Amino acid sequence: MDAPYIIDQSLSRLKLSSPTLFPIPASPIPPSSHQPLRLHRQSEPGPFTLRSSAVEHQQIHETQPTYKDYDQDESYGEVNKIIGSRALENGKGMEYLIEWKDDHAPTWVPSNYIAADVVAEYETPWWTAAKKADDSALKHLISSAAADGRDVDAVDEAGRTALLFVSGLGSEPCVKTLAEAGADVNHRENSAGLTALHMAAGYVKPGAAKLLIELGADPELEDDKGRTPLALAREVLKATPMGNPMQFARRLGLENVIKVLEEAIFEYAEVQEIIEKRGKGDKVEYLVKWKDGGDNDWVKAAAIGEDLVRDFEAGLEYAVAECVVGWREGEGGEGRKEYLVKWTDIEETTWEPEENVDPDLI
Repeated sequence: MDAPYIIDQSLSRLKLSSPTLFPIPASPIPPSSHQPLRLHRQSEPGPFTLRSSAVEHQQIHETQPTYKDYDQDESYGEVNKIIGSRALENGKGMEYLIEWKDDHAPTWVPSNYIAADVVAEYETPWWTAAKKADDSALKHLISSAAADGRDVDAVDEAGRTALLFVSGLGSEPCVKTLAEAGADVNHRENSAGLTALHMAAGYVKPGAAKLLIELGADPELEDDKGRTPLALAREVLKATPMGNPMQFARRLGLENVIKVLEEAIFEYAEVQEIIEKRGKGDKVEYLVKWKDGGDNDWVKAAAIGEDLVRDFEAGLEYAVAECVVGWREGEGGEGRKEYLVKWTDIEETTWEPEENVDPDLI
């Protein structure tokens, strides 16, 4: 992935010279000032809200089916190991299910109350597999989830999940593995509001983008700058130099990404004409009439074919052709043809150059 032409700062700041999409810290969780849980703690934990997770209902150990939330006023023994994880609401952090060496029932504890090396031992294999797009390693970790209760939507310090990493790397096997394990295909990370589909689009991975859409990813979700994955891909394409042989494959990949996203958004209908315009700058919208007879809709400019927008802005009028009733050689020869078109809203038939007539009618 060649970063110089990724103009989106939220993407480019994640780019490394190494093959991985994001940096892999020595410990996936920032070092904590707390020591391993051994004694009663007097400090107040920060407020947190728990996200509902399948792991809450999962029986981690059949001999200890009851779990408790961390109580700052209770004394705990020594940590044995982490046996489960769950992300906090909106990807704001993690909690881990702690198995104790004494007779305490397993307890959900916020990550900042657990020694960093204990968290790293549990999390490092997961993030390493994600950032290397190692499908076999992810499958192994997920297959053991029945024993350790791992949350496939675990988040890093920026609220990014494994699915965002593998999507940016374009690993279709990993995308499928995570999605089939229940990963949220529409999760938005916290630094820029990017989804997995934004990552696939921005890092020019048309195969991953297509697969994400097939798995239920919403192509119209916007990042914190109000851009859909389609708008982001168009932005990156615009910033990628034309006429440079070194960038040809990149431009081709971006065009494929754009095609995938456009088909996902507009597969249900085709625009017949633009009727009206409103808004300014990047807020421009057009009132469009659909060929399938659906209700007219206001659609963002970026989501409409450039040729239709260009014709509307040039003041060209539209008419609806009913059929072609004849043809002739056009002026100038060289195989140019003209077609006699019958219109639904005009009595008189007219001769039109080939480029003005719907190929389906021809």
